[in-house]
Amino acid sequence: MALEILMPALSPTMEEGTLAKWLVKEGDTVASGDLLAEIETDKATMEFEAVDEGVIGKLLVAAGTAAVKVNSPIAVLLEDGEELGAEIVPQATATPEPTAAKVSSAAPIEAAPIKNGTRVFASPLARRIAQDKDIDLSLITGSGPKGRIVKADIENAHGAVTASEPKASQPVAMPVQTDPNDITKLYAGRSYTEVPLDGMRKIIAARLTEAKQTIPHFYLRRDIHLDALLKFRSQINKQLEKRDVKLSVNDFIIKACALALQQVPQANAVWAGDRVLQMEASDVAVAVAIERGLFTPVLQDAETKSLSSLSSEMKDLATRARSRKLAPHEYLGGSFAISNLGMMGIDNFDAVINPPHGAILAVGAGVKKPIVTEYGNLGIATVMSVTLSVDHRVIDGALGAELLSAIKDNLENPMAMLA
Repeated sequence: MALEILMPALSPTMEEGTLAKWLVKEGDTVASGDLLAEIETDKATMEFEAVDEGVIGKLLVAAGTAAVKVNSPIAVLLEDGEELGAEIVPQATATPEPTAAKVSSAAPIEAAPIKNGTRVFASPLARRIAQDKDIDLSLITGSGPKGRIVKADIENAHGAVTASEPKASQPVAMPVQTDPNDITKLYAGRSYTEVPLDGMRKIIAARLTEAKQTIPHFYLRRDIHLDALLKFRSQINKQLEKRDVKLSVNDFIIKACALALQQVPQANAVWAGDRVLQMEASDVAVAVAIERGLFTPVLQDAETKSLSSLSSEMKDLATRARSRKLAPHEYLGGSFAISNLGMMGIDNFDAVINPPHGAILAVGAGVKKPIVTEYGNLGIATVMSVTLSVDHRVIDGALGAELLSAIKDNLENPMAMLA
């Protein structure tokens, strides 16, 4: 039976992508795990694997085609010995309809049902066959790539016939739409350049609109004295010269936040719709600006890593983020984020929370300011203004203040972060 290969959802936010390059041609025989194509998502270029075996009967979408909708047909897969007839060639431009013959040869990010806290990954064809045969996918061990359940696993299953419960539909927060024609009419007769939105900019617009509409933000502000940190950083960088390591102020901020999340563990949490997930490790996301967008790569287990390790990992993630070479697991997740515009001369600002994070720290520039010392005298200090944006569903005011106080104490006593 001819099967349609559908455009996969290679990231949770992907709605369309560019079919950058085919790695197979018509007539090629493919097996589970073979690479079929390179897909440019809203975040990165990723390889697309087959999870069913067969022969490539027809490529419906040419390499280089942009804005291919998720779940639209891009190729036809035939069984061995089957010929491609006109009646089974789908129209690539038609809106895809759900039929028994339509499956993707790569499982999208959205997985099969969750049972006992574990996700069950299966190809669409395997799910359809399992549904027809009333087979519980959670009772089957997958033999496909990364443990995915494929057609052969279902056909070889015996006795696993307890039907899984149907998934309840999840509400989706839809961003407010503005008719673009109404906007352009306002500027009739004025000169402008129309810049089309790429996938990343569309996702940023939708997610931040959702964040500001649905997350009850509140803001906490503190001034942090950096002189002790700057002196300590200068000393330690001299000692690290032979290892070709140079720590930045941002490296210390990452470490300070990671330790603060351990010192105030109730604040190390994310919003999960109908519950709060309190995390054990400090997985800290850091905003990285790229051309026409941004990434938030995640430094996992940041509280356990040395400053030099954090510095090296952050440089690597930032470099690959700017070339859009990050894998989804490197920029998804985390419970806390840092956005540092101080290096661009911004004194202070309020950052928007990146859901499902519980908070984000907006970091301003270190500026020399007059202060009153602890002895009541006037003095000069390097002062950095920070603002903690907090999700009130996850963290209350007093708890947020405790977290920000811990971050401040860590940065003003940098040697203690090495203890």
